Amino acid sequence: MSKTAFLTDERTFWHTGGTHALFFPVGGWVQPPSASGYAESPESKRRLLALIQASGLGAQLDMRSTPAATDEDLLRIHPRAYLTHFKSLSDTTGGDIGDFAPFGKGSYEIAALSAGLALDAVDSVLDGRAARAFSLSRPPGHHCLRDRPMGFCLLANIPIAIEAARAKHRVERVAVVDWDVHHGNGTQSIYYDDPNTLTISLHQDRCFPPGYSGADERGAEHALGANINVPLQPGGGHDAYLYAFERIVLPALEQFRPELIVVASGLDASAVDPLARMLLHSESYRAMTQLVREAAERHCSGRLVIVHEGGYSEAYVPFCGHAIVETLAGIRTPVTDPMLDLAIAQQPSDCFKAFQRQLIDELAGQFNL
Repeated sequence: MSKTAFLTDERTFWHTGGTHALFFPVGGWVQPPSASGYAESPESKRRLLALIQASGLGAQLDMRSTPAATDEDLLRIHPRAYLTHFKSLSDTTGGDIGDFAPFGKGSYEIAALSAGLALDAVDSVLDGRAARAFSLSRPPGHHCLRDRPMGFCLLANIPIAIEAARAKHRVERVAVVDWDVHHGNGTQSIYYDDPNTLTISLHQDRCFPPGYSGADERGAEHALGANINVPLQPGGGHDAYLYAFERIVLPALEQFRPELIVVASGLDASAVDPLARMLLHSESYRAMTQLVREAAERHCSGRLVIVHEGGYSEAYVPFCGHAIVETLAGIRTPVTDPMLDLAIAQQPSDCFKAFQRQLIDELAGQFNL
């Protein structure tokens, strides 16, 4: 059996959004930060990679880099005018040509490399070089629209990878499960009228894009029902996500019967993430990974790719990501989560769980699941 592939490259950690405090540009009343400051810093990814290597897990993976996505790959998703504008600024001063998506000099090539990691992860699974694959992509991609970056995302990594797979492998039915705490609006917009791409987003209600919920957005005319949004109440925690999987995600995958499942894996729903309030812990991510792995084994010969998205707690992202990669590879290491007991103790009350389950049941009914 082929190893699980793990795609990473040191250069992706060199992307910068410039000097910010969290995501506020420094200036006016915003003071310079004491350290890197910017929420989408490389440190959470570096620490995840370091933990995977220190635990011995990395030695049991097919860990490698890959070339950047080509112009041909990028143009399947993004118009040339956008790519030209992005590259011209990247070559000179950097800038921000979208919403909350600043970038520095050289970020165009780094973003193309990030997309290339996702592309090769998908290609590795489809051509049999890997049983499953994980892409430690940075910058992330699930907010990026065809013609505009957004929410730290500069290129649409997962759609770029999917369309390259369709061109090369003739794969048709692809499901994208997005458990980043913020809505996967970029992926949704790209595939909103595509009946062959099922997009499912579990996200904190009204978090990002600001004020967005999306429960009634089901896909355009030719793809009605192929887009599913599951807005969850802040503080929903472990039970909310696992119940949403039971009532909505898994039945939707059962109905759709994908040939490939891709997960947009943000780790910003954790209990200590500074940009959301959803209270997940490492065992939540382990459980969701196990469920989606089993779904892939039932529906598409195990063809599963997980692509890293957000996650802004430098201390805790490594433990959540490590649990995902362990589960993806079917390997346990001696690593223990030092925050697990505290995170479990902070889960919502039974009353709140019942309320959130009722909302999920109502959504499942609307989706005919």
